[in-house]
Amino acid sequence: MRMSLPLLVAGALMLSTGVAQAKTDPEARIAKMIEGRTAGAPVNCIQQHQINSTQVIDRTAIVYKMNNGTIYVNRPDSGAKFLNRSDVLVTDTHSPQLCNIDIVRLVDSGTRMPNGSVGLGQFVPYPRPPRSAVR
Repeated sequence: MRMSLPLLVAGALMLSTGVAQAKTDPEARIAKMIEGRTAGAPVNCIQQHQINSTQVIDRTAIVYKMNNGTIYVNRPDSGAKFLNRSDVLVTDTHSPQLCNIDIVRLVDSGTRMPNGSVGLGQFVPYPRPPRSAVR
């Protein structure tokens, strides 16, 4: 019984390390969000009124979830190092679209202090996978 306890502890430790790594690894977080989806052709703009939610992936990307279920991943052309999931995104656009030429300011949600800005890149769509035919 004593021999199996260290094995159980080691197994639990390895499992928790994998879970923690998935939570902290930005690429793993994005992969989990788009799991089962196929990337479409990148687009320059998305309609702001269609955005359902936005999620910042630390130092990597901004993920836009749309009303129709499509997920757009935007990897900023500049300033990605400033991205922090606790930041508030502030956009000042003069059209109903959010485009790859727009600048997004980042504001710390706790202190309300400016925290940098990013220049958006192209938006890569990951549409919801088609439903399987039920027979």
